[in-house]
Amino acid sequence: MVISLQLDSETPLYEQLRNQIVIGIATGELAGQEKLPTVRQLAGDLGINTMTVNKAYSLLKQEGYIVIDRRHGAKVSPKTNDIDNLSVQLEEQMQLIIAQATLQGMDQPRFNALCSKIFSTMAYNPS
Repeated sequence: MVISLQLDSETPLYEQLRNQIVIGIATGELAGQEKLPTVRQLAGDLGINTMTVNKAYSLLKQEGYIVIDRRHGAKVSPKTNDIDNLSVQLEEQMQLIIAQATLQGMDQPRFNALCSKIFSTMAYNPS
């Protein structure tokens, strides 16, 4: 998986890293139980501080996307089915995204088409 961070973005680097790993899992670029680079290795590869990678990994662990073991490092979590908790989080995030799209003049059919296009690129199968 290729990770590309935008240093001039308003989105913090740890959040960009977290987002790209989540997308990598959803699209199948990162498989369940796949070992992730060490914090030090990934920081070196990306040219960023180890604390930035550590913060991203901590957030991913907290959200259940990865598991971290001191002896074996970080791995992609096995598939989970915590739909109820996810629904609450997604509703909050989507409300903001839909508000932004609406304020920019996007109508519902176009928004739905965009969502369908993105959803079709996801390879993750929770069953």
